[in-house]
Amino acid sequence: MVLGKTVSTVRIGRLDLLPALKNRELLADPVAVALAEAADRDPSFADVAVAVIDPDLADTAAFCAAYDVPLDISANCVVVAGKREGVQRIAACLVLATTRADVNGVVKRRLDVRKASFLSMDAAVESTGMEYGGITPLGLPADWPLLVDDSVAQLPWAIVGSGLRRSKIAIPGAALAWLAGRGSGGVIAGLAAPKAP
Repeated sequence: MVLGKTVSTVRIGRLDLLPALKNRELLADPVAVALAEAADRDPSFADVAVAVIDPDLADTAAFCAAYDVPLDISANCVVVAGKREGVQRIAACLVLATTRADVNGVVKRRLDVRKASFLSMDAAVESTGMEYGGITPLGLPADWPLLVDDSVAQLPWAIVGSGLRRSKIAIPGAALAWLAGRGSGGVIAGLAAPKAP
């Protein structure tokens, strides 16, 4: 695996990566819009790449095995919700595939709710305009904080969803940190814990 500094030199596993800004048809609509807007503000987004994959292999373990992509550069975006005084609070959490979000610790405290759990599939799909299994940090509802584990933010490249099951994005960790810092989210040490063996 070779990781270059720009999209034109990136090679990750067996992915055929293309410039995402020139291949917007491979992105969910909200993702394409958000990427274009972000690229106008931060040059690191111009390097974001996209690759076509088999949609039946979109789930992380199957994808990594099929495309020779290491689990420790693959990140999952999970949507967590809780209620406070009858009002639902939602956050998106980006963690490495080798870890799990600390939903009932760090995330619950960050949302300031008594109980937190994963948002239902139907609600996540309806709210984001993305396909389940392809939800990504780009193009999320503006009022959702994006919480990024610091291990993801430190990666030269992270592999995340594209909003569609038929493609994946390669994005610099620094770009993800920039996204997280724009709203009420942020890069958080300890957001994720290792998965149980």
